[in-house]
Amino acid sequence: MRAFLLATLVLTLGATSAQAGLLSRSAKPAPAVSDAVVADAQRAIDEQRLLDAGRILDGARIGGLRDPRLDLLGGDLNLRRGRYAAALAHYQAAETGPEQRGRALQGQGVTLSLMGRSDEALAILQRAVEADPGAWRAWNALGREYDNRTLWADAEGAYTHAMSASNGDALVLNNRGYSRLLQQRRDEAITDLVAALQKRPSFVEARTNLRLALAMRGDYDRAVAGGSPDDQAALLNNAGFAAGMRGDYAKAEDLLGQALELKSAYYGRASENLKFVRALAAQTEVSPNVGR
Repeated sequence: MRAFLLATLVLTLGATSAQAGLLSRSAKPAPAVSDAVVADAQRAIDEQRLLDAGRILDGARIGGLRDPRLDLLGGDLNLRRGRYAAALAHYQAAETGPEQRGRALQGQGVTLSLMGRSDEALAILQRAVEADPGAWRAWNALGREYDNRTLWADAEGAYTHAMSASNGDALVLNNRGYSRLLQQRRDEAITDLVAALQKRPSFVEARTNLRLALAMRGDYDRAVAGGSPDDQAALLNNAGFAAGMRGDYAKAEDLLGQALELKSAYYGRASENLKFVRALAAQTEVSPNVGR
């Protein structure tokens, strides 16, 4: 997850032909944006060179250039920077360009989803994929929204569209893998998450989700293997929590205890998880079906 520029609109409010002719002679059209400028800004955003992208867009605006594509790029840039209100304003301005409408709606929907405005996001994302069935980021965000509502069949359909339109992008693989993990489809989740990491080895979220999926399957050694010494306590904590959620309370206590021992300072998260697991274990002794 900023200044913004609204597209200039020229409105004719019943002007006479003489007035219209006078206006057309005196008004100078805004300079056009070259495809090269748009391509340079897009490349900079895609490569995470956000300062360069900002300079390119600022230069275009200072030069008086007007184009809905600049608003789209401004939305993308602000979204990458986590400036959601500014991103949303840019995407709304970009919707004035018919050729950009699908992508502008996609940007609005993704941004609203990240802002936690879920109902608005769902409605706009549905409009986005109607306007542009190839808008894979909109399909991907729709999948997340359906996940949040436990609408598993709708989520699976959305991710299928996103996979097809994106050629199996790592982001979609990660999100579909997490969705399947939520549905207890652990083997399928692991397959997706491994594929995401094969496409993008530095994908931190996918690696975290894969470790969680392995722990939820009971493969605790693999879930905590390969982390740096600084990360080991967090890996043990996550694996311990997963063990508790699957009802393996003895293993959960062991893993969470190791996490607490590794931390030189008080590890609040592991301590709270240990209390939670012990409460679940005690409840299970009273009602054997709990946690099974």
